[in-house]
Amino acid sequence: MGEKSVQKKRYILETARKVFVEKGFQKVTMKDIVEACDISRGGLYLYFDNTNQIFLEVMKMESEEADDVFSDRIKEDATAADILILFLQEQKKELLGKKDNLNRATYEFYFETQPERKDNVLKKQFESVARVIEKLIEIGVENGEFYCEDCKEAARNIMYVLEGLKISAHTIGITVDTVDREILYILKSLGVEV
Repeated sequence: MGEKSVQKKRYILETARKVFVEKGFQKVTMKDIVEACDISRGGLYLYFDNTNQIFLEVMKMESEEADDVFSDRIKEDATAADILILFLQEQKKELLGKKDNLNRATYEFYFETQPERKDNVLKKQFESVARVIEKLIEIGVENGEFYCEDCKEAARNIMYVLEGLKISAHTIGITVDTVDREILYILKSLGVEV
């Protein structure tokens, strides 16, 4: 794919992301994306076959960008506790910035398409992040920063708390105090002085 094609595909994905944020997943059609991008229908179909394919690419792009932002903010001399706190702060921003994220669309996408698939994207993403947190906790335990008897379960518990907060943000609503209280509980459960 030439540079111009790469740029065009990226433009389509960035524009489609805005459409998914605004409408969710279920209500978005290829026509919506064509109109938002101001391109021909054939122009869109050169790159993508359907909204599922576009959404998967948007999720992949979003994940890569989040990884880049997170990696860029980690200092060379950062401790495991510093990295965990930074991760939780990034999660807090996402949780409280309800209007500009893909959470609603992601859950709609999952409920509509993923139960049929063997390669469940959300499950893979959940497990991948949980493994990273587990390794981070293990390093923190080795360095004496954390106290934890079961790093794997602690990491999964953190992920379940974050997922629960994401759903609550879109259903019953959450406050800054709620998020801060849960983050504080996570840190205290690992023995981090806050």
